Amino acid sequence: KPSTMRLEKCYFCSSTIYPGHGIMFVRNDSKAFRFCRSKCHRNFKQKRNPRKVRWTKAYRKANGKELAKDTVYEFEKRRNVPVKYDRELMVKTLKAMKKVENIRTARERRFKEKRTKIAKLIQSKQARAEIKRDIKLIISPLAQKDKVEVKEKVTQLSKNTMEVE
Repeated sequence: KPSTMRLEKCYFCSSTIYPGHGIMFVRNDSKAFRFCRSKCHRNFKQKRNPRKVRWTKAYRKANGKELAKDTVYEFEKRRNVPVKYDRELMVKTLKAMKKVENIRTARERRFKEKRTKIAKLIQSKQARAEIKRDIKLIISPLAQKDKVEVKEKVTQLSKNTMEVE
């Protein structure tokens, strides 16, 4: 009979901690904190806020970089209630887990596409404004003079042709 692994979450960065990995810190009030690596443990000891450290999951969710509130994440919560083994229930659970995973990935993909679409619009707007502002750097003054002269010649020729008619 295969035993199951208990996968913990890092208190600081929210990444998964596999058995035999990471550091566990127990405070005087018996609260246990688990960290995936010394980087997270060090930041915790320095009293850094995970929501202000850019590489953490908490920062990404707080600043709209990742999907924060979604019903799919309700399934990921830890449950400590023992359930009697039932083969049918296990099969249904596994199928449901696959469906939930598919739904979650699809929603995350749509969220990222939406974010990048908005970012591209903003970036292109800024690029157009910059080009408009600094057009003198792109087109030389002589080319602009030639352009003005060509326009003047065209207008003169059109006036001349109208006078002839």
